[in-house]
Amino acid sequence: MFKQFGLFSLLVFILPLGVSAQSFTDFKRTQVGSFEKFQDQKDQEFNKYLKEQWKEYEAYTTPKFFEKPKPKNIESTQETPSKDIGPRIDISPITIPEIPQKKEQEQVKKDITLNFFGTPIGFNVDTKIKNVRFYPKNQNGIIIFFGVMASSDYEHIVYDIKKTADQMVLNDWGVYQLVAMLSKSIYTQPDEEQLFRWFILSKLGYDVKIGLVKNHIVLLHNSKQTIFATPRYKIDGQYYYAVAYQSSTSSLGRLYTYEKKYPEANKKLDFSLETAPNFAQELVLKKLKFSSVDGNYEVDFNINKNLIDFMKTYPQVDYDVYFNAAFDSYVYDQLANFLRVQLNGKKASNGINFILHFVQKSFLYERDDDQFGKDKVMFAEETLFYDHSDCEDRAILFAKLIKKLFNYGVVGVKYKDHMSTALYVPIKGDNVKLGSRKYVIADPTYINANVGMNMPKYKNIQPESFFKLK
Repeated sequence: MFKQFGLFSLLVFILPLGVSAQSFTDFKRTQVGSFEKFQDQKDQEFNKYLKEQWKEYEAYTTPKFFEKPKPKNIESTQETPSKDIGPRIDISPITIPEIPQKKEQEQVKKDITLNFFGTPIGFNVDTKIKNVRFYPKNQNGIIIFFGVMASSDYEHIVYDIKKTADQMVLNDWGVYQLVAMLSKSIYTQPDEEQLFRWFILSKLGYDVKIGLVKNHIVLLHNSKQTIFATPRYKIDGQYYYAVAYQSSTSSLGRLYTYEKKYPEANKKLDFSLETAPNFAQELVLKKLKFSSVDGNYEVDFNINKNLIDFMKTYPQVDYDVYFNAAFDSYVYDQLANFLRVQLNGKKASNGINFILHFVQKSFLYERDDDQFGKDKVMFAEETLFYDHSDCEDRAILFAKLIKKLFNYGVVGVKYKDHMSTALYVPIKGDNVKLGSRKYVIADPTYINANVGMNMPKYKNIQPESFFKLK
């Protein structure tokens, strides 16, 4: 068990070499004097609770997405003409807004200015917050840090974060990124960054904890979704994730922390992206080409690099997040106009197969480990941005295009080492059953395959799970 050292007088025996008792006394007087008055009565009680004996918890690392490695190479088949099935397609034209002129960014007159995915955001930071340090590096150091923060003028920071989140339509992960970026601009030591995030996120109502591992701070998040390949700890019946250690090769091991939540901080971190964030536009022109039995095709479109940079920060969470994320309207509208020209007047089956071949052939195949050095599920916009992708990325992009264009029932179909999709449409072919319904396979990674054609190795295999688009 981790033992609370009690009064400060005992701490002189565990100070690092070279730090005298007198120097610590001076430090203690400076720090403790900084939190004589708490801004919030809740902090008085919580600060007292933090002094109680902490408990030891063992880490468990959540598994990777796939039980088996995804195929290094993908299969192909002979392309055949699509059969005419279903009603004729009639996609309405979409007016694409003009590319906004890049405006000169306004000067932000604040103590600290961040470049938050292309947008300058300023914060005034109390001197107490700037100067507080994690010292000594144990439970008492955490108590001191919390006390200084609780007595500081932190409310302006919390207000500005909430205001920015509303203006930029940030989800929980966007809020976390903003807090993380601010912490890095204030402190040079990771432990202090983590403690700042813990305090501010608690004030924002998030259920977070901090713990000690080998005298260093680990920030833990209670999450609405599973975070894969990430250490987590079961505390009071709930899992808390060490997000910063996702895909880490080193094991965290035992951690010492407290059990109770900060008062009124009950919000689980929700990675859902129901609305695309309102980031400044940094447009990058992308060109995609592919060929089919009907001819050669090319589409140009612009995509916001700031949005891609934000999506790149995502840890690997439940597939539902990616399949049901908002599709950036500016990107989608450009693609929809291209597809309208190609598909209007054709039968539904022809349109589905055209989109299926577009996703199969417009990108090079590469597994996540080879491209990113770790598992990385991509949002639809990321798949369009990068030249390489693998099965799950293509499944997400194809599913979202079909859902938005035609509103057909679509599900992601997960095997032990592969991800495909299936559609609830009256087309014969290989299918899977979900509830009382049969969904016909449409595999965006099986090159040249039409709807209803499954890779031979998966024809007689029961999928592990399904992900339904809302």
